Amino acid sequence: MRRAFRTKSIEQIHRDCENQPHKLKRTLSLFDLTALGIGAIIGTGIFVLVGTAAVGDGDRPGAGPALALSFVLSGAACLLAALCYAEFASMIPAAGSAYTYTYATLGELFAWITGWSLVLEYGIACVAVAIGWSGYFVSILERTGIHLPPALINAPHEGGFINLPAVLIVLALTVLLVIGIKESARVTGVIVVLKIAVVLFFIAVGAFAVEPANWSPFMPNGFAGVGAAAAVIFFAYIGFDAVSTTAEEAINPQRDVPIGILVSLIICTILYIAVALVLTGIVPYSQIHVKAPVAEALNSAGIRWGGALVAIGAVAGITSVLIVMLLGQIRVFYAMSRDGLLWPWLSAVHPRYGTPHHATLITGVGVAILAGFVPIGVAAELTNIGTLFAFTLVCGAVLVLRKTRPDLKRPFRAPFVPLLPILGMAACLGLIGFLPPITWVGFLVWAAVGLILYALYGFRHSKLGKQAPVANQAGS
Repeated sequence: MRRAFRTKSIEQIHRDCENQPHKLKRTLSLFDLTALGIGAIIGTGIFVLVGTAAVGDGDRPGAGPALALSFVLSGAACLLAALCYAEFASMIPAAGSAYTYTYATLGELFAWITGWSLVLEYGIACVAVAIGWSGYFVSILERTGIHLPPALINAPHEGGFINLPAVLIVLALTVLLVIGIKESARVTGVIVVLKIAVVLFFIAVGAFAVEPANWSPFMPNGFAGVGAAAAVIFFAYIGFDAVSTTAEEAINPQRDVPIGILVSLIICTILYIAVALVLTGIVPYSQIHVKAPVAEALNSAGIRWGGALVAIGAVAGITSVLIVMLLGQIRVFYAMSRDGLLWPWLSAVHPRYGTPHHATLITGVGVAILAGFVPIGVAAELTNIGTLFAFTLVCGAVLVLRKTRPDLKRPFRAPFVPLLPILGMAACLGLIGFLPPITWVGFLVWAAVGLILYALYGFRHSKLGKQAPVANQAGS
């Protein structure tokens, strides 16, 4: 059983990347990486979930006008984790993100658990994002007088048969990702410029429609509402870590990946806080539209042309999120397969396009099926707990590696260690505490399935485990 806790040295990770027969192309610039980060962050969280976070849902209290404070709390937790991610990304510019980092520090079993959590994060996030995209797309069609049959735009739990727009957008983007990472990055870059313009437009135009009286009372449900909303809108920040999954395809990963992570997170946090203040200032928080809160806020203020423009920008913005989330899921599959923990055909690279096409197709088809039938609320909460768990392990891994390998060259060093990683772990665990118990149950079931799969396949086929004891010890 000791084999399950052996670590894979950073030197060996570098060698595996260089000697891998199915190598990824290094084509991503700093602009591409930053665009991917912003492209992943600004989307469903700000265009859709802010409504639920402000109003509340079922037994979960809403933040009300204090939604901006919820964004500050979530953003602070993400910034702490992002600094830890940046240190690892500068040392280990390899695919796999948190999975690879924990493999180098905490051992194979923890790496598997982290990778399995990332599968939950990215895979289920794709489902939630696709459902959010469908909602805005259908609203745009209805504005133009096109009404699709309810059975084809609603999942079974909503009285329909299948959410067909969500299925079709996932399949279309899957084809794009098979064609190439650079092409996907170009599309994302164009969309990022568009959606930042739309967000700035909402802030500028909406500011003139703000009624300060709508901000009172500022915290109608106290800190419980702020904390619960922070746990929900944490989904809005998921994506900066996807930048680290593309490190193996970056031209200058040691410098550009940490910068891309931090810059994208800071820009988005500032925009989020501004949007939250304007949104809750335009509409009394109890009247915020849950499915399309940003666009409908302008409609309620009589700026219908602005609402239509925001809806179009939301569709574009959510599209870029879906691209990057699919990309992150695929690269995690690729990294785990390359280490022998998943089937080898998942790390096969297309001879022409240079992309892991098998992993891309499996991910795309799986997400498309789930997006057609799963409710968005369940998907978002499961995504959050998987992500927060992975963030917690990455923060802990920084502490471990500073102790075990202080000699390593760190192009970027997280400041205030050990205080910063400890605060990062505490913040992430604190947000997990605000998630409903049913989410915990779902995560534990997912983890149990993952451990069974590891015992039946990953443990037996691990490339590190098959190496000679001396080689393994050298990588410990």
